[in-house]
Amino acid sequence: MSRGQSISYPCGLLCSAFGPDRLITITQTPLPGVVIVEPRVFEDDRGFFMESFKASDFAEAGLPTAFLQDNHSRSTRGVLRGLHYQYPTWQGKLVRALIGEIFDVAVDIRRDSPHFGEWFGVTLSASNRKQLYVPAGFAHGFCVMSEISEMAYKCTSLYVPEDDAGVLWNDPDIGIEWPIADPILSGKDAVAPRLAELPELSVGV
Repeated sequence: MSRGQSISYPCGLLCSAFGPDRLITITQTPLPGVVIVEPRVFEDDRGFFMESFKASDFAEAGLPTAFLQDNHSRSTRGVLRGLHYQYPTWQGKLVRALIGEIFDVAVDIRRDSPHFGEWFGVTLSASNRKQLYVPAGFAHGFCVMSEISEMAYKCTSLYVPEDDAGVLWNDPDIGIEWPIADPILSGKDAVAPRLAELPELSVGV
């Protein structure tokens, strides 16, 4: 798959549904390491219950179990945040929408990766309850598709202000097919560097 090509979410791609004692399903996306996590939801006329995170299930799936920081963000329709990453103190992120709907994106920014410059996007919403895990070596961003959205994400390392960095949201070398045409951006995101301008970024073992 060439750099910048849109990557869809084929349902049958390496889907791994756990047995009756497991309450999540993990789906590998076309970007190795970027996975969709779908909790099993128990609903009745009172509402619903689900386990959004369970360390033993994540460990069995080969996902991180040590998350050091939880973040919560509220945005209005048309807001686009990203593409963000942290280096050299990488953050893996487990992202979900609590209210409303977002289009969530991961971009491989490792020059030595065969998937360098490729992206994957998926809709996360309060109704579908999907989560996206974005590992180290990837930039992350999202845009809001509902009137209001609140999203939360767990991070594998603490926020380090001096390591905060970004990639231009509409870099044509990446070619993300955002579902909004004229997003509301922060001043910082509007002038982020393009993919070609990024330094060599290594991911420690």
